[in-house]
Amino acid sequence: MKQAILLISETGLDVARTISRELHNAPIYTQKNVEGCHTVSSFDTFLQEHFAELDALIHVGALGICVRHIAPYIKNKYKDPAVVCVDSTGRFAVPVLSGHIGGANELAEQIAQMMGGEAVVTTQSDNTDLWALDTLGKKYDWQTPQSRASMNKCIYHFVERRPTALLLDIRDRGTAYLERTCPAHVKIFYRYEDIAFEQFALLITVSPWIHHAPIDTLEFHPRVLRLGVGCRKDAHPEGIAAYISDKLEAHGLSPLSLAGIATIELKKDEPLLPALQSAFPHTDLQIFRPDDLRDIEIPNPSEKVLTTTGVAGVAETTAIRAANYGPLVLEKQKGEVTEGNQFTFAVAMDAASLRQGHIEIVGAGPGDPELISVRGRHFLEQADLILYAGSLVPKELTFCAKEGATVRSSASMTLEEQFDLMKSFYDRGLLVVRLHTGDPCIYGAIEEQMNFFDQHRMDYHITPGISSFQAAAAELRSQFTIPERVQTIILTRGEGRTPMPEREKLHLLARSQSTMCIYLSAAIADKVQAELLECYPPTTPVAACYKLTWKEQRIYRGQLKDLADIVKEHNLTLTTLLVVGDAIDNREGLSRLYSHEFKHLYRP
Repeated sequence: MKQAILLISETGLDVARTISRELHNAPIYTQKNVEGCHTVSSFDTFLQEHFAELDALIHVGALGICVRHIAPYIKNKYKDPAVVCVDSTGRFAVPVLSGHIGGANELAEQIAQMMGGEAVVTTQSDNTDLWALDTLGKKYDWQTPQSRASMNKCIYHFVERRPTALLLDIRDRGTAYLERTCPAHVKIFYRYEDIAFEQFALLITVSPWIHHAPIDTLEFHPRVLRLGVGCRKDAHPEGIAAYISDKLEAHGLSPLSLAGIATIELKKDEPLLPALQSAFPHTDLQIFRPDDLRDIEIPNPSEKVLTTTGVAGVAETTAIRAANYGPLVLEKQKGEVTEGNQFTFAVAMDAASLRQGHIEIVGAGPGDPELISVRGRHFLEQADLILYAGSLVPKELTFCAKEGATVRSSASMTLEEQFDLMKSFYDRGLLVVRLHTGDPCIYGAIEEQMNFFDQHRMDYHITPGISSFQAAAAELRSQFTIPERVQTIILTRGEGRTPMPEREKLHLLARSQSTMCIYLSAAIADKVQAELLECYPPTTPVAACYKLTWKEQRIYRGQLKDLADIVKEHNLTLTTLLVVGDAIDNREGLSRLYSHEFKHLYRP
């Protein structure tokens, strides 16, 4: 971003310098010779030359002077830079120009935080916690065909709180936000056919489909469509993109929703591909081998194509594969814009965007309900089914479940029973949260669950969580890596009933004398201690951490030679993490990170 700070009086120099540092050394301009600032003959001359090319202008001085300075150069809110006026004490940050579109409101909030001051925002939607419709698309990478006049009319309906219908027939990060923050005058629909338009003044859609509603409509088109393409060798690309675009619109699909273009390896050098990418900006290109496509069933197979390429059809298979096996929304179309330049195309929708069942595997963190991630908390609040790992996850984590949600513990359930329960909700198009302790990818036992989901082509995702080894470092007030002494953290377990790979035996891992965090091993503390003593000195610090961050948390420190006795004396169980290494409670020496030779790491 091209930013400039105008310093009107030296009384605001400290404020200007603070803002400059926080905005990656944005240049300060003043009419006097001030160290570290750029001198200009006059602010009017500077603004005349540079106003149109700036993204943001911060004016440190009186608001009236700011207005007089910028007034001659104001064009419109779609082209003007964000202008923020900050008083010389840093107490107030006032967005003066381009609040939404230019980002002045956001910049004012940012500056107010820097200075410990207050942002004076007068935009109605910001002050009433309403969505900023004119920046919503940019925030979530949704495209809109809306004219400025049409956009302003829709915004007027919305901020006046007139009855609004919101159509969400796909799902992504943005639609989750809209569902979570929906104002009272907005009613959500998931099917266009369900909307009684006579009840509403405005329709907002987040959809790849083009809807011709009988009321004022604000359309957002998310990038969720994948275009599969096949063509004759060296097909001339002229006119093909326009032909495809027209066909999409004729079938009710917006070309603005195209996220990618796909084809088979045999066609990877065809001139049609870069031409399509140029015509449909922001699309990626995916090339698939025949082996990637052979298992995909399509509605329009071709023996001729199979003989030539090794797959039953190029356009449909590549579209489906690029969409991560999402459904076709436009079956194979044949075209020939110029003689001899035949081509085919098909369109599929990204599987992750479908309004269907979804399973989110969420890391609950080490135990404290406040240590779950914000994203994890949002999923818990929206879930139709929460299946949590009984004795390992505090039930308090599920108290945020919405009214009517089903909350079950998996402690007494077989794996098959868990699958059946999750699938019964999934098949009804509902949201399932599988809540695991810590981070689910570390001793989380999720591999067999993901295998089941993969077999049934179920849509799922993982939200990471804070692991107990991170909680241990925090509770022990220890940095687990020490410059020049310990630079490795090993997460492992002792060998009990579950065998360990030979190369991962504790006594072999202990050779590095790294910080070692040993899970699920309290019951075999004698064996763990014996193996570690083969390489670690007997006086090596250890900590036995029981139920980290739970109300019942207990931590016992000692030396390695006493580890087994500590575990037995205090009757520690499976929910105990054993930590070994010199990093525990280490306070020796200073980090070189803040020495002169490393200043480049933290200077912008």
